[in-house]
Amino acid sequence: MKRLLSFHAWLVFAFLYLPIVVIVALSFNKSRFGVRFTGFTFDWYIRLFSNERILEYLTNTLIVAVVSTVVSTILGTLLAVGLVRYQFRLQTALRYLLYVPVVVPDVVMGISLLLLFDVVRDAIGWPRLSLFTIILAHISFQIAYVTLVVRARLMLLDPTLEEAAKDLGATPWLTFREVTLPLIMPGVVSGALLAFSLSLDDFVVTFFTAGPGSTTLPLYIYSSVKLGVSPEIHALSTLMVGITILVLLLGTLFWRKRA
Repeated sequence: MKRLLSFHAWLVFAFLYLPIVVIVALSFNKSRFGVRFTGFTFDWYIRLFSNERILEYLTNTLIVAVVSTVVSTILGTLLAVGLVRYQFRLQTALRYLLYVPVVVPDVVMGISLLLLFDVVRDAIGWPRLSLFTIILAHISFQIAYVTLVVRARLMLLDPTLEEAAKDLGATPWLTFREVTLPLIMPGVVSGALLAFSLSLDDFVVTFFTAGPGSTTLPLYIYSSVKLGVSPEIHALSTLMVGITILVLLLGTLFWRKRA
């Protein structure tokens, strides 16, 4: 039974990661056409970084990911503190509403955001589809993930620690800054890293909310794949996988250090 479960585990991991291994291997393949490996080369990475259009798309992607992550982390953390530490009307309903952006299909969220931007633009003449609307769209679903992660951390926190700080004369802001925030920081960082990863590779929501001059890497990859998968796309995909793994490793190291 143990060997059968072990074989099953290896089979599942192979199913999950074999496609990634294939695209990483092909990014170093000297052959431009086909999947037959004809030699090792870094040429596709050199061509990738000498392509000004791709660098522009990479810059757009990082701007969207960094700005939306910072904003959603601040708002999501404050929302989690409010939901856990304070009592108010419709609190339970708000807690359940947090799961809506998580379970709603991306295509529905993308269409609904596009229609919302159209309605607002018809009313006040702003905003036009651009990097700004992509950032707003990403914040709309990132907040839910950050709030859920930070809320889970807050619910494990002993409330008597905050009460002791208040008994010693600390103001609510001082208690939050010196006691609550350091204790929930692993949850805040985990939520921020999750939000950054989601923004970095989001395609569907970005597709509906992007305008002229606001192409990101996922949009570029999709448009390029329709004409055939080039080795530059293999190299670009490999770099995105590497960045995602690096972000996850940094989060794990930070969490272990804090623990």
